[in-house]
Amino acid sequence: MAEVLDVVLRLAVIVIAFLTLPLIVGQTEHKAMAHMQARLGPMYAGGFHGWAQLIADGVKFAQKEDVIPAAADRRVFAIAPAVGLVPYLVVMAVIPVGPGLFGADLDVGLFFVLAVMGVGVLGSIMAGWSSANKYSVLGGMRAAAQLMSYELPLVLAASSVAMAAGTLSLSGIVEAWQWWWLPWQAIGAVVFFVAGLAELRRPPFDMPIAESEIIMGPMTEYTGIRFALFMLAEYVGIVVLSALTTVLFLGGWQGPLLPGPVWTLIKIFALAFVVIWVRVSFPRFRADQLQKLAWIGLVPLALVQLALTGVVRVLTG
Repeated sequence: MAEVLDVVLRLAVIVIAFLTLPLIVGQTEHKAMAHMQARLGPMYAGGFHGWAQLIADGVKFAQKEDVIPAAADRRVFAIAPAVGLVPYLVVMAVIPVGPGLFGADLDVGLFFVLAVMGVGVLGSIMAGWSSANKYSVLGGMRAAAQLMSYELPLVLAASSVAMAAGTLSLSGIVEAWQWWWLPWQAIGAVVFFVAGLAELRRPPFDMPIAESEIIMGPMTEYTGIRFALFMLAEYVGIVVLSALTTVLFLGGWQGPLLPGPVWTLIKIFALAFVVIWVRVSFPRFRADQLQKLAWIGLVPLALVQLALTGVVRVLTG
């Protein structure tokens, strides 16, 4: 009975985090972009500092009609948002927030996380293919090309941390982390974070969406709640990317004075703000620039980090 209760409590915490943390990030993005780009509309809904903007957006999506194109593959069209969203819920179940605070501690946790995250991109590909819209198909093809390009540097950067820690367990990596890893694994951290942004298709890596070229890419034909699920998946992805970067490169729950879970949340929200800042600050890459960054920039850097990690491991025994 105690074990069943423990499992239920862990699942409840994961679901609550899944539903609340992305909304906080979304609200923060509204406010940060309003200030950085002088777009002050989000500052008015609800009165004080536009506190009800996110609620207003939710009501707007709920009121919109759920439209499915006549020529669309209805079943694939309907399940695509869930395919894009659910993998992030699964990943959150294995990310440690503090000592012993996780849904499940897998011996191959890092391998599991990287594999499941790759599934999420299939949601965009399915949405593009099933929509019977040439812009949606083009966006889906761009998403597939982007996934193939940035998956390699993402995995290589994560592998360097696993090699340094001597384990694939996410909790084990945090426990093995030392402060001097900050400069040692800095290249890998940058590669991992940038490649993660590209896999999330966040600006400036938003070629699959590119409103000025292909309307809204794979999401062009989506309305109402289905469109909102795609947006929720994007913000959950930001939380997951920030959490993984925290666990792998910033020591997870390690930090002075404050409790471990508090440090984890501070690091996650700090990185989420960087994601928002990057969106506001940089224009969209062209397709050729995006591919060059992956294959000529990030992959060689990740290989350098992997080689450096191997040398340090050999020298330190």
